[in-house]
Amino acid sequence: MKVFCASIATETNTFSPLRTDLSDFYESFYAPPGMHPQTPTLCSAVFPELRARAQRGEIELVEGTATWAEPAGLVSAQTWAHLRDEVLDQLRAAMPVQAVVMGLHGAMIAQDCVDCEGELLAEIRKIVGPDVKIGASFDPHSHLSAARVDNADIITVFKEFPHTDFVEAGVACVDLTLRAARGEIRPVISVFDVRMIDVLPTSRAPMRGFVDRMRALEDEGAALSLSVIHGFMAGDSPDLGVKMVVITDDAQAAGDALARKLGQELFSFRGRARPDFLDPRTALDKVAQSGSGPVVVADVWDNPGGGVPGDSTIILRHVLDMGLRDIAFGTIWDPMAVRICHAAGEGAQVKLRFGGKTSDVAGDPVDAVVRVVRVQRDAVQSFGASVVPLGDSAVIEFQGVQVVLNSTRSQAFSPDLFTNLGIDIAAKRALVVKSTNHFHGAFAPVAAEILYCAVDGPYPNDPRRTDYKTLTRAIWPRVEDPHSADGGA
Repeated sequence: MKVFCASIATETNTFSPLRTDLSDFYESFYAPPGMHPQTPTLCSAVFPELRARAQRGEIELVEGTATWAEPAGLVSAQTWAHLRDEVLDQLRAAMPVQAVVMGLHGAMIAQDCVDCEGELLAEIRKIVGPDVKIGASFDPHSHLSAARVDNADIITVFKEFPHTDFVEAGVACVDLTLRAARGEIRPVISVFDVRMIDVLPTSRAPMRGFVDRMRALEDEGAALSLSVIHGFMAGDSPDLGVKMVVITDDAQAAGDALARKLGQELFSFRGRARPDFLDPRTALDKVAQSGSGPVVVADVWDNPGGGVPGDSTIILRHVLDMGLRDIAFGTIWDPMAVRICHAAGEGAQVKLRFGGKTSDVAGDPVDAVVRVVRVQRDAVQSFGASVVPLGDSAVIEFQGVQVVLNSTRSQAFSPDLFTNLGIDIAAKRALVVKSTNHFHGAFAPVAAEILYCAVDGPYPNDPRRTDYKTLTRAIWPRVEDPHSADGGA
């Protein structure tokens, strides 16, 4: 069996002040055919699994391009056309194939294309014809369109948020797609539109129990695969919102009924799944009163993983105003400040302006005399089995605070964000991280307490107020009862 695989992935915040072009893909992750590393990336875990199958003699594998850009703003039309056509030309050259497996994110929006992944899968279907099996793995923070469901035979989605199971989802996608290609199963996809958008962390109830039940139902044979699309509220998509996905073995009616039942349960979670979001002063008062550390404070909306710059200084200014000490920040994105620190060298004292450069709603730049504690080329952090680049980075210290400055945008995933740069996290009263929930899995074992801090900025965090242009479906919380006769029309 000949199998083609490729991966094009990013998460588009259509309200971000940033833009995305080819340089962003090349800077974050770009592997031409045959050059994918042995370790998976968030959206390319299908590659290592397919390689393992090829080494066992199960398949003949043809690898296409694998690439990822750190979430940002709209993808330029030229960039999308270039990457799309690059992969489609690779597929044409590989024909005939019996299966195609794609590692996608699912929230890419380009300047002239509101559904990049749907367009890509439709073009793949045109090339391979109706009988070749197509599998795709998605991030739950994505938009599930009819074009994707109509053109894919298998859709798997990470179940966990934080996405600690991205490898598992890639393996499942490969396994089900190959089983379908061998004729062992006849997969059919059922989707229920939950018509809501919310924050649904699986590290806490009620989503924790829901994910556990999904796994149990799979193990019992109720479905081949169960997935939840959480949606991505910062993407202006007509398909925005939560959707329940069920794949059965030629049992459409049963799949539809199960998708509806589980989807209605998801709708009942609305407004109570997210953790308590504190204002900065309340969160930092808790830090000041804490008897042990480190307390982990998540700056949930200045999260580069949501497509914003990640250079907000608002929480940092609160820390300075309150005179708190022994605090570490990871990270503030500022390539210019990093360059100045590298030029000055470790141990130097410099007058530095950093942060607050890309948005008028993320705080002003900080001006301070700082000591350069550490400089490092090509710094990294880990996210499960994946290695995440931070680019050239620097650690600065002033007024009892240490700040990690990075040149490649990334949200905080792991404490090695700090420890790789020589910061002793056990000696800190608090660690302030820019992440919504992906930090949780790795930071929870070392945290005395975890606090979620919500600061308004360039991330559109209230769907009731967000000026969506393409979203026309009734959806909670924009509509209180989107499933009513008129609201659900």
